[in-house]
Amino acid sequence: MFEEKKKIIFSGIQPSGEFTLGNYLGAIKNWAKLQEEYNCVYCIVDMHAITVLQEPADLRRRSLECSAMLLAAGIDPGKSLLFLQSHVSAHAELCWILNCYAYMGELSRMTQFKDKSAKQENIRVGLYDYPVLMAADILLYQSDLVPVGNDQRQHLELTRDIAQRFNQQYSETLKVPEAYFGEAGSRIMSLTEPTKKMSKSDENANAYILMKDKKDVIISKFKRAVTDSDTEIRFDRENKPGISNLLEIYSCITDKSISDTEKEFSNQGYAVLKMAVGETVADKLAPIQAEFERISKDKDYVNGILKKSSDFASYMASKTLDKVKRKVGFYRI
Repeated sequence: MFEEKKKIIFSGIQPSGEFTLGNYLGAIKNWAKLQEEYNCVYCIVDMHAITVLQEPADLRRRSLECSAMLLAAGIDPGKSLLFLQSHVSAHAELCWILNCYAYMGELSRMTQFKDKSAKQENIRVGLYDYPVLMAADILLYQSDLVPVGNDQRQHLELTRDIAQRFNQQYSETLKVPEAYFGEAGSRIMSLTEPTKKMSKSDENANAYILMKDKKDVIISKFKRAVTDSDTEIRFDRENKPGISNLLEIYSCITDKSISDTEKEFSNQGYAVLKMAVGETVADKLAPIQAEFERISKDKDYVNGILKKSSDFASYMASKTLDKVKRKVGFYRI
């Protein structure tokens, strides 16, 4: 399926519910573009999802819906792998082995763990061990590149450290991946609090755009977007976070540069900018929504893609896992 001359790029996304505009512009839109240049392994990380207590029926539904939305947004099963993490048992197997080469100190220093554990009374082992499972995800496929945002850089560095540590002990076994820094749009901010990342967990529904939001809803939310008391439309994250967020969204959705976007709205009011961003986002999402509706009605089609991809992913993963097992001394019959 994959072309030997192309590098392998791995990325994962949680089936945490409906995708936001931030998910689309920060990852999914670029995933579709990457397929032309790389062998892409795209994993819906449902094993990571259960580090937070899940309602089983909801998790199953969201896993299927996320798969359908990724397909609707341009992930081509003829070019890329798209599968559920739990369908490839090698992820859990390699995670256990890598646990034996990870240190308590380095895991306890992970920023995401410290942030999330501070809000919990009883901390689950899965949350603590999350970065090692992520390392297994990446290393299983001998990935060359991993797209990362600022919130995942520390986890990728840990992945590199574990791979290098294993290789020093047993000779070159695991490819040490590099970070891939893609196009702009990796950090789309809240429409109501533009100093924090857009998230559907926000209590204010006007703070985020869902990929399934209809045009009138999208435009209404952008009209309510927080700006500032100034009147100048310019990109300045520190002093004009609201306007900068709108400019970045428009830039990402249209594939125009920030400077060109600034010029386009020069000497125009905030209301004009908000309306233009809202209409452009709605028009971009409309065909994706239509394709999602079509695909979602054909569960067998989605299941067939997930099965074919997971079979090929299992084949790829087994080659790495077998090599690792041999290196650590597991007896084979």
